Amino acid sequence: MYTIIDIETTGNGIKGNKITEIAIFKFDGTQIVEEFTSLVNPQCPIPYFITGLTGIDDQMVQNAPTFPEIAEKVLALTQDCIFVAHAVNFDYGVIKEEFRSIGMDFTRKKLCTVRLSRKLIPGLRSYSLGKLCSAIQIPLTDRHRARGDAHATTLLFQKLLNTPNSELVFQKFLNARSQEATLPPHLPKSVFNKIPAQPGIYYFKNQNGEIIYVGKAINLKKRVLGHFYDKSAKEIQLCSETADIDFKLSGSELVALLMESAEIKRLFPLYNRAQKRTVRQYAIFQYEDRNGITHLAYNSLKGAPNPIKVFYNQTDCRAYLHEMCKNFALCPKYCHLQQTQSACSHHEITSCEGICRGEESIDDYNQKVKNAILETKSLESEVRVIKEKGRNPEESAVVLIAEGVYKGYGFIDQELEVSSLEDIEAHIIPQKHTLETQRIVEALLPKLESFVL
Repeated sequence: MYTIIDIETTGNGIKGNKITEIAIFKFDGTQIVEEFTSLVNPQCPIPYFITGLTGIDDQMVQNAPTFPEIAEKVLALTQDCIFVAHAVNFDYGVIKEEFRSIGMDFTRKKLCTVRLSRKLIPGLRSYSLGKLCSAIQIPLTDRHRARGDAHATTLLFQKLLNTPNSELVFQKFLNARSQEATLPPHLPKSVFNKIPAQPGIYYFKNQNGEIIYVGKAINLKKRVLGHFYDKSAKEIQLCSETADIDFKLSGSELVALLMESAEIKRLFPLYNRAQKRTVRQYAIFQYEDRNGITHLAYNSLKGAPNPIKVFYNQTDCRAYLHEMCKNFALCPKYCHLQQTQSACSHHEITSCEGICRGEESIDDYNQKVKNAILETKSLESEVRVIKEKGRNPEESAVVLIAEGVYKGYGFIDQELEVSSLEDIEAHIIPQKHTLETQRIVEALLPKLESFVL
């Protein structure tokens, strides 16, 4: 038994979207055995553009039942039935979210008439409900109203059921872990099949060809498939809009991370949020107190005069100060890792030689601080090349860091001998140094092969 469902809503997403109308046709494979259609009061204003599309306005739903009032009816009608819809993840996702909001679970097997149509009626220019119905002579009246769309979807579904070889196709689509059931409704299987199981970045595009998401992966095919298996509201919405996928190979995780960061900042895709946020930077700086003791301190970058080293977050900043204390026998009190009026008593750093207790001369201590700063700056001044796997066995990937600044990445022939900065620069694709690229390089550098020019 099947329930063919269509809903009208207050928006385009899953989370926070509210139903304004629902239509359910219970179908036994031959005929409609029961029908339920109702306006639904979303308990929030209906946006003007939605009213323009559906014709449903606030006045129409004012006296309609709310979703909690029809929830039991929806549960009963869909019980032991396969949930069918055109672009099913949207309708199913919104209804599931409505149930979740009232503390109820909603889980049903699903079938998508978009994907079924792509498989059983190949070669059409568009698989939107209106154009599909027009192409195969299915009557569609009252477009963008729940009952009209649900009734047309029922007629389409009946046609798909009666298509030769449909039984095997339906079985594949009902297997929740099969690719056929998992792929987004508007994404051709041929596009997914071209994605390799190699490191790189990928671009999700909508039906207008606009890039809506950029991601990176060590295994592109596996990562992309992970989006399709993810049933969170954000992922369902992303996948429902995805109609094409492009990719670029990177050869390694590091280059993939750097490529992804650059592309997100260049394109600002709709569904990439993490790297769009403004990040507060921190820095280590020095100052001398009234007693002539040189302090190392940290603050936000804006509040750090003549910064010695800049960091992605406060945690990394403090961690670096810890290492400076340990390596140069500095006092945690005068590195602002411990706030105390008396001598230091740090539980991790025990190498302090007594400046805080008057047991070490100020000149000796200040010289140690100077040495620590010089080493930090010398590390920042070197030209370092990180060497990684290339996109194929004949090449290597290289990342250039000069004076602590990320300069870019490139690919060189394995047999090419590199002995100077000029040799490397000829193959580098210039890139912008950002706090994000700094964080990426510093996190992976200790684990990777690199050399100084």
